[in-house]
Amino acid sequence: MEGGPTVTAMTRWERVEAALAGREVDRVPVSLWRHFPNQDQSAEALADVTLAWQSRFDFDFIKLMPPGDYATIDWGAESEYQGAPGGTRQTTRFPVVELDDWRRITPVAPDQGMNREVVEAARLVNERLGGEVPVLQTIFSPLTVAMKLSDGKVLAHLRERPDVVHAALAVITEVTRGVLTASLERGAGGIFFATQCATTDLMTVEEYREFGVRYDLPVLEAAAGSRFTLLHLHGTNIMFEELKTYPVHALNWHDRRTLPSLAEGERASGHCVVGGIDEKGIVDMTPDAAAAQARDAIAALSGRHVMIAPGCVIPVATPEATIKAVVDAVRQ
Repeated sequence: MEGGPTVTAMTRWERVEAALAGREVDRVPVSLWRHFPNQDQSAEALADVTLAWQSRFDFDFIKLMPPGDYATIDWGAESEYQGAPGGTRQTTRFPVVELDDWRRITPVAPDQGMNREVVEAARLVNERLGGEVPVLQTIFSPLTVAMKLSDGKVLAHLRERPDVVHAALAVITEVTRGVLTASLERGAGGIFFATQCATTDLMTVEEYREFGVRYDLPVLEAAAGSRFTLLHLHGTNIMFEELKTYPVHALNWHDRRTLPSLAEGERASGHCVVGGIDEKGIVDMTPDAAAAQARDAIAALSGRHVMIAPGCVIPVATPEATIKAVVDAVRQ
């Protein structure tokens, strides 16, 4: 759904910022994202594949797609791509196996190793696009990083020895803040802040307050200079009520697969909502069906305070014709 005829053509940044503020737009912003396995291991390769992706679809903003385990690599994690439909890499070595291993989580620099590659990729993409397209750096919450470091063992460890886990989370938080700050300083226009733990499928609300919120908020404080901070709530049975007041510009979750609906989330939070596309189902949808989801989401919000996007990463096998149908539906 386009804005009325009085709305003049907007730049991508103008369109995105108008949507974030709930103002009328010339058309609703749209973006989709996927992993690029084996093309995401260096800054240059990730920048090149990201720019090619953007060139094909002309999205209104770019969510940078570093490997999902990037925040663990400089602590000794190892991984390989084994064909997962979502394009995620399989961790083959976890730095944390036993409780005492958390003591080895010590500070690492944002300008070295894999962290440097991710920061540099954001700089390259922004530079080559002349700053005209909002580029969001992917930042994982500290507890999410802890999950990835330990193959989920952090859930047992935080109940057994909360003091040990708190100490590690404090280190992870400072490193995460460093990567975020460096990304913004070097060209990222915003951040995609992903928590994969704010779900009652994994832990209680009280546990998340202690081990999640306590470390999420300092990271988000470092994002004060971000023009577009997008919070991603991963999974089902998400703690929407607990996190809807986070200091962010917009919210994204698996809205086609878990509550609340996109419109309910906008009303409950007062934030712009980003979603409407079934991130898993899109791979098997006809282009017309995917386009219908986009139009439905726009209609549900009357074209304001909304951006069209998947609820999470789309499968690598998603047909380009289906992606194009979503983009075209928004721009008709």
